[in-house]
Amino acid sequence: MRPPAGSTAILLVALASAAAAPSPGAGAVSDRVSRVVPLAAGTPIRIDATIADLTITGSARPEVRVDVERRVPTRDDLAKLPVTIDDTAGGLHVTVVQEHDARHADAKAVIAIAVPADAVLQAVRVFEGSVKLANLRGVCDVELRRGVIDGDRLGGRVRLESGLGGIDVRDSELTAGGMMHLRVFNGPVRVRFARRPANGRILAVTLNGAITSDIPLTMKDRFGPRFGEATLGSGDPVLSADVVKGDISLTVGKP
Repeated sequence: MRPPAGSTAILLVALASAAAAPSPGAGAVSDRVSRVVPLAAGTPIRIDATIADLTITGSARPEVRVDVERRVPTRDDLAKLPVTIDDTAGGLHVTVVQEHDARHADAKAVIAIAVPADAVLQAVRVFEGSVKLANLRGVCDVELRRGVIDGDRLGGRVRLESGLGGIDVRDSELTAGGMMHLRVFNGPVRVRFARRPANGRILAVTLNGAITSDIPLTMKDRFGPRFGEATLGSGDPVLSADVVKGDISLTVGKP
């Protein structure tokens, strides 16, 4: 059952320890935290992490399963990387954030979250690491400051942003009523469609890079930023890809 609105966050310290103490020369300890949370349709989900490799996978099940493995130098450091799962009437909020906004590279989490395929991922924010997304058809808003975002079989309303790293999207669709907005400051954007979209509007711009596309684009690249656009069918939904420094690649039916 869902706790009453305003309930305090649940701090999960260590449900199962993978290593009671560091082995000689290992230099690290780890533990694992797991929880299953029932989720009503449309409930917003927020995820915050400092240094993490995060995987979010959509499924047909109605609940959310959260698995977190923390990896830190010593057992005392586990307290500096708390895992909090806050399940209230306002939504589900998962945090694996270092204390005092620290950003120590040796305090890392490996996070696997299974959600309903039509889940509303209202905000996923990771400072450094990687984010992998698969089989998501609802709302997906992801921002990764340093690292690569990898998406597979995405649809719905998708917004992905990487500061330093890149975005790679495969076998995804432009779905009616949805959108796909991809933004990178420094790194490439690669989109591979299994088949050419029947409907959509494609907008691609890079300030310092190249644009290649299997879908013919009207290009404006003689001076300054390179810009390409195309209207397919009804012209809706929109795929926009913008990069400050890096290349944009759109391919169809290629592995």
